[in-house]
Amino acid sequence: MNKNIFVIIIFLLGLQFLSCGKKTEQSQVNETKDSDLKAKITFIELGSVNCIPCKMMQPVMKSIEAKYSGQVKVIFYDVWKDKRPAEQYGINLIPTQVFLDENGKEILRHEGFFAEEEIDKFLSSQGISAVQ
Repeated sequence: MNKNIFVIIIFLLGLQFLSCGKKTEQSQVNETKDSDLKAKITFIELGSVNCIPCKMMQPVMKSIEAKYSGQVKVIFYDVWKDKRPAEQYGINLIPTQVFLDENGKEILRHEGFFAEEEIDKFLSSQGISAVQ
């Protein structure tokens, strides 16, 4: 019995080790893509495609990305599929929006649905104006 438990534990640890390597590779790919754009503001949406307020944020994110093209970079993380971004940003509920300046410093955090008009006001206060 003890030998079987030992084998199972070793097997599970091996799987965990292999999956950690895959996550690291994916993380490096995302970092490369994220660093390609030199936006003034990065808008990070931490949510899920399955929660209702998160679904309500989807058109807001698309509009912000189009309206402020090149100035605001929008990134979405589905934290129900990948918990690492939730841990990285220390979120308590979804959706949570985190805004970073061009140096990666957090300048605003909002929890719950964030109306587009309010995001527009915040971006305006940061000197960002809509592309015409």
